[in-house]
Amino acid sequence: MLIKISVENFKSFDKKEELSMLSSSKIQANKSHRLKIKQTNLLKNAVVYGANASGKSNLVTTIAFIKTVLMEGFPVNSVNDFCRNKKENKDRESVFELQFTVDDKFYAYGFSAILNQRKITEEWLYELMQDGSAHNLFIRDGNHAPVLGEGVNPTTAEKNRFAVYSEDFAGHDTQLFLTEMNRGKKYTANSKLLFFVQTFNWIMNNIIVINPSIGISNTDAYYSAESLESISRLIQTFDTGVSEIKTKVITLEEMGKMIPAEVLSGIFVHLKKQMQMTNLPQIQMTWRIDDGFFNIRIKENSEPEITTLVLKHGKSIFDFNFSEESDGTKRLFDLIDMLMTKRQDTVFIVDELERSLHPKLTEHFLKLFMKAHEGARMQLIFTTHEDTIMDQELFRRDEIWFIERDADNASKIYSLDRFKERYDKKLSKAYLEGRYGAIPVFRQFTFRKEE
Repeated sequence: MLIKISVENFKSFDKKEELSMLSSSKIQANKSHRLKIKQTNLLKNAVVYGANASGKSNLVTTIAFIKTVLMEGFPVNSVNDFCRNKKENKDRESVFELQFTVDDKFYAYGFSAILNQRKITEEWLYELMQDGSAHNLFIRDGNHAPVLGEGVNPTTAEKNRFAVYSEDFAGHDTQLFLTEMNRGKKYTANSKLLFFVQTFNWIMNNIIVINPSIGISNTDAYYSAESLESISRLIQTFDTGVSEIKTKVITLEEMGKMIPAEVLSGIFVHLKKQMQMTNLPQIQMTWRIDDGFFNIRIKENSEPEITTLVLKHGKSIFDFNFSEESDGTKRLFDLIDMLMTKRQDTVFIVDELERSLHPKLTEHFLKLFMKAHEGARMQLIFTTHEDTIMDQELFRRDEIWFIERDADNASKIYSLDRFKERYDKKLSKAYLEGRYGAIPVFRQFTFRKEE
């Protein structure tokens, strides 16, 4: 489970900002919204509010950026991703860190970089202990060879192998060492270096980022008749008019007619990189791109298997293509896997969850999500403008967060829990009245009249 996200000098974030999933011991409401791992209580939800251009999407982008750098290295346009509200930030380190659990172990992984040069300056992985201490697992400083922590204690063979990997990697200041230790490396089941695989796999596979225009998932939901029937019944509860969902096989050429060539190429580049990193004989992904919805499965030395959705409405005998559905219905298909998934220990990060959805649909979805994953290691972090769900019956105070810009135009993150509110307080009304900040501040504008 995710414990904390922290970021510094990236996009609209200047100084270090963080969002924590640690629960407040003072709040006793909605106890089912937290899970205890060892002695630590972690929240299952975080809802983030803020005005347009406050930096909400940049928080989601931070997570996506960490995953991208781990998988592909620095994107070309990342040279301008430092916080550009100050000249000195161009040559200042940007810092990214995730704290999370894998099984019942607590980790902190992060790296710092000069983004304008696309150069890594430091990278680290620690195991966090319940007494507040931290055990270093590895650290790399600039161009120097990465070093194992003193308490790792690998076997002699593992130590020698790591020494070779480390020396070969020295000088590679544009790549992450955690990525390198998952590139074609093999580990035994009881290896002392297995934390390299466990932490990398958790970040890459257990954090699912969904933005408003592209939904990506590695779900199995669209590959069996039984799950398609369940999705059909589930989608009916949202009153969209859709009564049944099926899939049909299409060719690569047919898919190419539905989406731009550069997007199609990017999808398969992404899938091939995933296969290379995971060393799996096959990989499958579900992509929602504008008006297209595709399930793609790739096996070694085989042509890709591609299916798309066919929908039925009410008692109509005619089929409807995904492109013919309303924006709200399409948006639900971005989110439906979040309700269906059986994967354990998954964190969904969603930008603008309510986009194109009626407020009642948004509330219905959230209640279904909480019910479907009650007691499970499943988290949902999302940004929104939807004030109707800012309700203490739906969310705890420590699950509600705000982002706003300060006088220097930098984004600040803070929790509702810092405000001392009664449990019967109408939060949405207080928010719109400006009590918690993070709302638009308008200036006067005078229209000139023709003489």
